[in-house]
Amino acid sequence: MTGTQADFDSVFQAIRADEQNGEFTRQGIDPLYTASATSRLVIIGQAPGRVAQETRIPWNDKSGDRLRSWLGIDRVTFYDPSAVALLPMDFYYPGKGKSGDLPPRRGFAEKWHPVLLGMMPQVRLTVLVGSYATRRYLELSSSTKLTDVVRNYADYLPQFFPLVHPSPRNQLWMSRNPWFETEVLPRLRSEVASALR
Repeated sequence: MTGTQADFDSVFQAIRADEQNGEFTRQGIDPLYTASATSRLVIIGQAPGRVAQETRIPWNDKSGDRLRSWLGIDRVTFYDPSAVALLPMDFYYPGKGKSGDLPPRRGFAEKWHPVLLGMMPQVRLTVLVGSYATRRYLELSSSTKLTDVVRNYADYLPQFFPLVHPSPRNQLWMSRNPWFETEVLPRLRSEVASALR
């Protein structure tokens, strides 16, 4: 089913009204995601960071800059919902934990992603960023190593393309796994370009 703008607006209001999100709505914080009936590329990440929620712009940080570089697309394309949908595993900043941001809330993506994805029939590729999105969509166990999944990315094409998180904290991982830059990123850029063509 292709969703109309009215359908997308209705889902947005339903997410705001959901009591699970009541604490955010009462503070005037809206769900942060982008989607349209013509989106051809979907990027599923973890959850908005603090800066993203404050500025109302998803991936508005150094991780976003690196992700756009990996994908080979500019900010204009990245933030154009007619081409790219940004659907994190939770549409709200979950707060700070001991070693970074808290994980996305359980059950959130399971409730709202199918509704939105069901209105986007033109999706050609879904990029899964980080362990939460990858394990959920590829139905992997918690013991599965993300490095192995990313190394074997071709096993999940043409529907999914799994990635590690582009956080600057993953710089050590990048240096230990040079194949990611030389083998994975060129194919990622090719697949993204094809999806958006």
